[in-house]
Amino acid sequence: MAKIINLNKARKDKAKADAKQKAAGKRGLFGQTKHARTRLQLELEKARQDLDGHKRED
Repeated sequence: MAKIINLNKARKDKAKADAKQKAAGKRGLFGQTKHARTRLQLELEKARQDLDGHKRED
């Protein structure tokens, strides 16, 4: 026999789990010092430039 569940509770539980996951990502960004954010941004920019520099022109 199938287990009976309350669909409203299931929907709210899923929304709560999604919100927790989103909050964890934002804590990672906003919990950093300005120096750490700037350094991360520079590293990402350098990686993008390196990748663009390795593209082949056909």
